Amino acid sequence: MKFFVDTADTNEIRELAATGLLDGVTTNPSLIHKSGRKFLEVVEEICGIVEGPVSAEVVALDHETMMKEAAVLRKIAGNVCIKVPLTIDGLKTCKALTGDGVMVNVTLCFSANQALLAAKAGATFISPFVGRHDDNGFDGMKLIEDIRLIYDNYSFATEILVASVRHPIHVLESAKIGADVMTAPPSVIKALFNHVLTEKGIAGFLADWEKTGQSVL
Repeated sequence: MKFFVDTADTNEIRELAATGLLDGVTTNPSLIHKSGRKFLEVVEEICGIVEGPVSAEVVALDHETMMKEAAVLRKIAGNVCIKVPLTIDGLKTCKALTGDGVMVNVTLCFSANQALLAAKAGATFISPFVGRHDDNGFDGMKLIEDIRLIYDNYSFATEILVASVRHPIHVLESAKIGADVMTAPPSVIKALFNHVLTEKGIAGFLADWEKTGQSVL
């Protein structure tokens, strides 16, 4: 499963990229606002940090303007992935862009039927929001299971990009189901490293090493 980080904080992206674990980045208008920086400037910097897809979202709601915004965004770098909403105009834009060889991430997916439509429109990625789904009384991971089944039934090439990931269990369950990608905030990715027995083991080894009075350097 590919690991994308969901942030516009370039310092966090550089730190995670240095681990070799980062396969791409997702951004959205809210994350750009949080960064306090200019949208195009941030996307360009991120594209220079990671080689994988960098999702940059259009903000127009009509197809014609979406295409104009996409034309600007795709000029930034070859690894820009245009992010569009799961609407009729969004999927129309998706079809046009993927037909021209551009990566497209269809976002704000909350049903398997929507995911089916996105795959038929040629989406590179579909982004079901599991955390927000859970928040509204639905089972986010069941949604991923349903999409995986449908995509496998018809051999769709669209990759399932699990979004709105809130905690490590979302990551684990996504991997067990067979999601292609997950995108999570830096804090969730860093939490994957944590285990009390690992910490306890390190503490024990260091205590014993100190007793030897030796030094590696």
